[in-house]
Amino acid sequence: MSEFLPFTRPHIDEAAIAAVGEVLRSGWITSGPRMQEFERQLSVYFGDRPVRTFNSGTCTMEIALRIAGIGPGDEVITTPISWVATSNVILEVGATPVFADIDPVTRNIDLDKVEAAITPRTKAIIPVDLSGLPVDRDRLYAIAAKHKLRVVEDAAQAIGAKWNGKRIGSFGDLVSFSFQANKNLTTTEGGCLVLNNEDEACLAEKYRLQGVTRSGFDGMEVDVLGGKFNMTDVAAVIGLNQLAQLDATTTRRHALVKHYFATFGADFERETGAQLPVKDFRNTNWHMFQIVLPQSAVRAEFMAKMKARNIGCGVHYPPIHLFKLYRARGFKEGMFPVAERVGRRIVSLPLFPMMSEADVERVVGAVREVLCLA
Repeated sequence: MSEFLPFTRPHIDEAAIAAVGEVLRSGWITSGPRMQEFERQLSVYFGDRPVRTFNSGTCTMEIALRIAGIGPGDEVITTPISWVATSNVILEVGATPVFADIDPVTRNIDLDKVEAAITPRTKAIIPVDLSGLPVDRDRLYAIAAKHKLRVVEDAAQAIGAKWNGKRIGSFGDLVSFSFQANKNLTTTEGGCLVLNNEDEACLAEKYRLQGVTRSGFDGMEVDVLGGKFNMTDVAAVIGLNQLAQLDATTTRRHALVKHYFATFGADFERETGAQLPVKDFRNTNWHMFQIVLPQSAVRAEFMAKMKARNIGCGVHYPPIHLFKLYRARGFKEGMFPVAERVGRRIVSLPLFPMMSEADVERVVGAVREVLCLA
């Protein structure tokens, strides 16, 4: 049988491994010169906007909400199809998550539903670029401007993606990226927040390290309640290596996805009842290649049969509002029907730069075989 093919695999090359060794030998392994250099290069990448790095892409969103002044009594609109961190951070700052259903084609938040969900208590929107396909930024920011709302972009999966030729993160309000192990750019764990000005950047620095401001050799003050969210130099040096390769790995992802579409063929959806993703090569970075299974398929059975063929799949994501934590807050079945349908049937197929075209063909063959046998 062929070697197991996971749905993703991080690529840490020998240069990155050697650079980590240099950091470990240097004696400075926590936040230091490599972290500062990583922030500098990320700032250049995002059009010279201020950037601060963190130890996860979850705390970046929580800190963004705090910088935006979101707290108890406020409502924040977001999508029910995302990693649960997207809505958990709203609860963390004491605000109320309000879900809006998704678009059945893009699987991103439906901006018509967003506008309908706005109330006098709404203070912000958290859109999610699912699998690296950007939400319509023109329409999003038109809605935000009309209703005087802050936007915290959950661009966790969207580094390297674009909107109308401009990199996600190079414009907009507060933009959060994740560098977790399966992302297009990884620091093993980590993230960054793109900010609007130096005042926000200074506040982000306080929030990431216990609210501390230092001055001189022995001056210290604390005027906000911060946490312990700083990125280490060990992580940052991996990020520097990954950032240098990002354009090349994005190009490789595009090539693999084009082969996916060509191998599935024009009749796949009609023949199987499954739904392929939007064929977008202008904006998306192709973080994941996701299909929605036909109504007749049981996802767990599909995934088990794929694993029996030594192919791994992922689930991204179950509907957030149906978790017990959110049911206890009044959410229930039937409230967001598109998200519920997609959340029950969406499957992430293998996609990572080290894959070959033969790997793609193997996956497509297995998908066809499993769906035809179902």
